[in-house]
Amino acid sequence: QVQLVESGGGLVQPGGSLRLSCAASINNFRVYAMRWYRQAPGKQRVLVATISSSGSTNYADSVKGRFTISRDNAKNTVYLQMNSLKPEDTAVYYCNLVRSPYDYWGQGTQVTVSS
Repeated sequence: QVQLVESGGGLVQPGGSLRLSCAASINNFRVYAMRWYRQAPGKQRVLVATISSSGSTNYADSVKGRFTISRDNAKNTVYLQMNSLKPEDTAVYYCNLVRSPYDYWGQGTQVTVSS
């Protein structure tokens, strides 16, 4: 059974920073691409960032230059460093792993950007 556990969310002022973590309980974590999604109230879940098994990254246009995804394969953990946060970044953030044919999600961590 694959488990993903996110942490690091919270309340932050505009312009502030947070680092999210997602710990995965899965063998051979290093071979899987990892993704961060977010879902704002009343909106669909959207892809924020992806990191491949080789470490290459991709970002949604809305977060490019502000967010950084990284991974530590020794700790089975993926991170999302979020800088210059804006109120529109407020959402529940989820990490995701696909091990075909299954799609695994964490429980989510709330990020609220407000003064």
